[in-house]
Amino acid sequence: MRIGLISDLHGNPLALDVVLRELDGAGVDQIVCLGDVAPGPRPVATVRQIRDLGCPVVLGNWDAWLVDGIPPLPPPVGDKVGEQGEWWSAQLTDEERDYLKSLPTAVEVSVGGDTVLCVHGSPRANTDDIHATTPDDALAEMLDGQEPLVLASGHTHVELVRIHRSTLIVNPGSVGLPFHTWPPTNGEILMSPWAECAIVSVEDGIVSTELRRVPYDVRPLLEQAVEIGMPHANWWANCWLRLPADFR
Repeated sequence: MRIGLISDLHGNPLALDVVLRELDGAGVDQIVCLGDVAPGPRPVATVRQIRDLGCPVVLGNWDAWLVDGIPPLPPPVGDKVGEQGEWWSAQLTDEERDYLKSLPTAVEVSVGGDTVLCVHGSPRANTDDIHATTPDDALAEMLDGQEPLVLASGHTHVELVRIHRSTLIVNPGSVGLPFHTWPPTNGEILMSPWAECAIVSVEDGIVSTELRRVPYDVRPLLEQAVEIGMPHANWWANCWLRLPADFR
């Protein structure tokens, strides 16, 4: 079985189109989305696109915040992102809000007698960060006593494959907002002009994974963000790498 993993779409339907074509060409049997669908320049279009796809979707922390209220966010960019979040939330209709409220915190995919456990952050909380450098004891606490064959986790916007005891941990990175560095450089966020996804394969007891990056032209999205009046759109556009500095 081949499972396509996508996460952190962040209101970017252009990147979602690119990733879905990539996974279709790869012949996956199922797609699972690990959350944070709505936050971004085009929240309504992205929610509707993922709903039409009909795949299992996990509730991301930002999806919950857009419905329930955005908490204080840390400096130096927290104020800007918080204002953007209020704007993203205001774009949603009751239909999209009800959909986001309905999302589960975890999805289990059965593969033979084993489980691929899909979450946003960790089984413990959708705001947990799992990195290559996360200590084993901290990771054990995040797993909350569970030992699936595969743990599929997003949230960090950074691709990752890691082993913890008998569990293969896979982070597909971000479809719509892939971070170029972690942690952010000098508190500033840098994004990469490609869309990320992963494929987990389980065949005759053999488990393997592929991390994929698919380049695309991000400029139309950035131009749309400016044109539709998203707060701090010029600052946000200039966070993307290898683009002419003409959004300032």
